[in-house]
Amino acid sequence: MDVKSVLRGGAASELLDLVVRDGGIGANVKRRGWFGGFMSVIWLAYMIGPTIQRWRNADQPTASLATATLFAFAALIVGSFIVFRRADGTSRWVERPVDRRMWPVLAGMTACSAGLMALLGTVALPTLIFVGVIAIFHMPSRESGYVACTVTLAMLLVPVVLPRLSGVPFYVSFVPVLIWVARQLGLRGERLTELARRQQAELAIVEERNRVARDVHDILGHSLTVITVKTELAQRLVDVDLTRAKAEMADVERLAREALAGVRDTVGGLREVSLRGELANARTALAAADIDAALPEAVPDTRHSELFGWVLREAVTNVIRHSAARHCTVTVTETSIEVGDDGRGLGTVDSGSGLSGLRERVRAAGGTLTLSSEGGVRVRATVPE
Repeated sequence: MDVKSVLRGGAASELLDLVVRDGGIGANVKRRGWFGGFMSVIWLAYMIGPTIQRWRNADQPTASLATATLFAFAALIVGSFIVFRRADGTSRWVERPVDRRMWPVLAGMTACSAGLMALLGTVALPTLIFVGVIAIFHMPSRESGYVACTVTLAMLLVPVVLPRLSGVPFYVSFVPVLIWVARQLGLRGERLTELARRQQAELAIVEERNRVARDVHDILGHSLTVITVKTELAQRLVDVDLTRAKAEMADVERLAREALAGVRDTVGGLREVSLRGELANARTALAAADIDAALPEAVPDTRHSELFGWVLREAVTNVIRHSAARHCTVTVTETSIEVGDDGRGLGTVDSGSGLSGLRERVRAAGGTLTLSSEGGVRVRATVPE
């Protein structure tokens, strides 16, 4: 199977491009591990001077041991970034289960730090900070917090127990704790960001569901109303005018097929409604219901054609279903549409999901939907120019 055909979409394409460009995710993460370890080891550069000084003082045993210990310390740091970095290359701020192999690494780093202090003196005391930092980078919050606090306590107590190792500012001891606090803030920030992202996704899903529900209601409500009216008409005509009854039943079949296609298109997000198309449908539906219709022969070009089409569809559906009207009038301008009838008034208007969905549509376009009773019902939608 073609990998490109499986990994479709923006994120999947980027992932595939990353694999092709960087020689695979694993290789890319490995390079990032080397880079992270290298950047951490740079901070050990301050230990090079004291080590070189031992060589210059002809203290070869001490200088040799210090050099070997320093290289071992650096190797453990770099190795931790390569071995313990997440396989998916995600941020170090993401929580992960503790890896038991970290404890030997931290023990080895502690031993190297202690050896450097024994060999080089006070200048090596801050190397304990690396033990805490590596734990913070690669361990969960609780365990890394324990390590950070232990390192801070050790850096405060070592100069007290061994006065010859004093001289490092006491506030340096709190660096691991400060980094641990920064990590917690980073974790909290990422959690809040993820929560906001999920909420936005859920809101988008709810909005899409509401859109589909409105569209399906509008399509089926209108179509089934017209089908009902035409079926009743055909039943009355079957013994009087068989030819016209057959024509009405043919219209019923056509409307049913159109409704089915409309639902399919709506679910697929492809449904398009136009004012001109809905005017033609309204003329047919009102005639079938034996309601005189005064519809405009031509409508102005407006960017709100789809919205006005939905308004016309829902209003005509209410006229046919509930009003018992004899006349229906439709007036359209570039910024408004009004549908009026001479029926029984507002008490017969279906104020359920149809008009609620219609109000949401008009409101989303920045307009207003009003209902009034003037010898019947008038539904008017107005949008800004």
